[in-house]
Amino acid sequence: MSETPQTEDAPRKKGSAKKKLILLLGGVALLGGGGAAAGFYVAGSMHQAKAPSEDPNRPQLVLRGENPEEIANQWIAKAQKAGIKGGTAIGKGKGLDLPRPANPAAYQATYFQIPVPFTSNLSDSDAFVQVSIAVSTYYDNRVIQAVQTHETAIRSAILMMMAQEQVVALSEPRGKEALQAKLLHIVNDVLKEKTGFGGVDNVYFTNFVIQ
Repeated sequence: MSETPQTEDAPRKKGSAKKKLILLLGGVALLGGGGAAAGFYVAGSMHQAKAPSEDPNRPQLVLRGENPEEIANQWIAKAQKAGIKGGTAIGKGKGLDLPRPANPAAYQATYFQIPVPFTSNLSDSDAFVQVSIAVSTYYDNRVIQAVQTHETAIRSAILMMMAQEQVVALSEPRGKEALQAKLLHIVNDVLKEKTGFGGVDNVYFTNFVIQ
């Protein structure tokens, strides 16, 4: 039997085919990597596009030495320039807390005395309690403006709560501290409901009488 002679081109063809296959696989890998990179880029761009912009109606923290009213006016002007209606209010929303600054000593505290005292009967006796309160904030003047604007709603909510208090509890320091915490909660809840933001940092008793 005669053997079929192998030509010199056969191994060359096999080698060439292997090179083409390697190049083809490399191209697919590069395309896949490029597609993934493009996908990440698009996803990142979409994420940036969807990132919420800062609400110009949101009250701003006031550093020491700054004027709370001036800061508020600057951001109100910014809101009006952006075409946002109601620039004199804190801004409509679902009701968000304005966090207390991590370093309160670096910020300007503004105080506001609610002019008329709160007087209410107590639930467990014929006695009544009368308290005068002031509020404070580290944010700009829009928080104080909101307290003034919605004083009626704040007053109603506080009087309803105070009518459930007991004279024994309010006669003790712990009872007064608990009442103070309730008042702070009520004031911020009313502000969040009416304006979208809270911002009151503390409530202070300027007069406290039980008779």
